[in-house]
Amino acid sequence: MVVITSLAVGVGLVASITYVGDESSGPVEDAFFKIGRAISEFEEKHILKQRSKSRSAKLAWFAEAQYNRESLRDPKKIFLGAYDNEATTSVQPIITLEDSLDTEFPLIHIYGAWGSKREQRFPKDQVHSIATLGSVPVITWEPWLNDFGGGEFSDLPPVEERNKEGMKAVAEGVYDSYLIQWAKDAKDAKVTLFLRLGHEMNDPYRYPWGPQNNEPEDFIAAWRHVVDLFKNEEVTNVLWVWAPHLAYGQFKEYYPGDTYVDWVATGTLNYGTVAPWSQWWSFEEIFSKYYEELAEFNKPIMIAEFGSLAVGGNRAKWYAEA
Repeated sequence: MVVITSLAVGVGLVASITYVGDESSGPVEDAFFKIGRAISEFEEKHILKQRSKSRSAKLAWFAEAQYNRESLRDPKKIFLGAYDNEATTSVQPIITLEDSLDTEFPLIHIYGAWGSKREQRFPKDQVHSIATLGSVPVITWEPWLNDFGGGEFSDLPPVEERNKEGMKAVAEGVYDSYLIQWAKDAKDAKVTLFLRLGHEMNDPYRYPWGPQNNEPEDFIAAWRHVVDLFKNEEVTNVLWVWAPHLAYGQFKEYYPGDTYVDWVATGTLNYGTVAPWSQWWSFEEIFSKYYEELAEFNKPIMIAEFGSLAVGGNRAKWYAEA
């Protein structure tokens, strides 16, 4: 009955948006967004309520970490976590994964991009859902400067030029209004958050905040500027995760400093024999050669991206051995 009622309201919402058409921006769009959020909360309350209670009970040992950032600065245990790209409007895919593995994840990973779109604001609903389940969100926060536009960002350089020295622009305060609002929303969430900001900043190919557009000192200045903005807003529930791509080397020159970093991180990904440049590597072969370098920072270490393809070996065995 709950699902049917929720579905009926959802259909009505879609029909209303379709009818309103282009007029659904501004206050009307906000009204529909609030209705959609109410539906999500309704489903969470009635469908996941029992599961949340049982899951939170199993994670009772982790409860302090949800509201005490300091308890995670020097952790005494290994915390498992997961990311599922289907878990955007509901945490159900994560719960399904947990059921298949007979475990609960203290950490749940989500991705968020900078920008002017509604979905690029602070992910309040996702953070709330994760916290309700007794876990702590890990947010990979990606500075896609191309996605800003309109309003106070109308005078930005053209999109094709914006990433060149983009981190210098961040450090100079060009995007402060967005960052300050995000910081305020993070503070209002009240639960502990991991923020993995501008990951793989030393990779010259994949992300526009990399060395093809920015000098290491500009990345450091941007990182420190963002952290300082959060401090100025008295945000005390965020842990900052610095995550270079160790395979590319030359990553230590991007380190913002001990007072600006809480955890260090990297990825451990086995691509198998999917391409001529790759082969089947074990977890130990991939990660062990970087462990000592990460350990030099004397910070907790996070494996923020962890996985294996199935091409070229036994993926189940790879995970078991890892």
